[in-house]
Amino acid sequence: MNSQTALAFVVPCWLLACGAGSGAPAATPTPAAATTPAAATTPPASAGARAADGSPEGFAVYSANELKEQGKRLAPKMNDKKSASEPLGKYGNHSTLIGHREGSGEAEFHETLADFFVVQEGEARLVVGGTIDNPVTKSPGEIRGTAIAGGVTRNLKPGDIVHIPAKVPHQLLLEPGAQFTYFVIKVETPKP
Repeated sequence: MNSQTALAFVVPCWLLACGAGSGAPAATPTPAAATTPAAATTPPASAGARAADGSPEGFAVYSANELKEQGKRLAPKMNDKKSASEPLGKYGNHSTLIGHREGSGEAEFHETLADFFVVQEGEARLVVGGTIDNPVTKSPGEIRGTAIAGGVTRNLKPGDIVHIPAKVPHQLLLEPGAQFTYFVIKVETPKP
């Protein structure tokens, strides 16, 4: 494998022991961290900084139920491409959001952002790698296109976790009538 080769991977939920019946502890959101945007976006004053409820500054828990409800609230807010997203927090070099789709997405390329997806509901096909057809630069480092030629396709379902490195084309494809909700972590990667 040369230095230009990038991989995306999907980790099944059972491998991580997550979800109902897995023995994983239930998570409860803390009001200061999970529901207050200011708490999620304020960097700590020091390593020992604490939020009003005693949790470390910048700490957040997004419960499965909370994400499910946020995904449902996004459905009526979809754009003409049948997608909607809502930022959840910004933490230094990474941020979180919830996304909801009822149609296939554009092919995407992020020059400096790596993506992690955690599938909440629905199923989709993810195409990664290859080249973007009809590429258009939407903003610095952000390219969109109509499709991907020569990529690899993976089927996604609830509980799957995906990592897509920066500079790897990717596109979510949905069957007609399908709905897909996913939690996203965007990580700024070092610039060369």
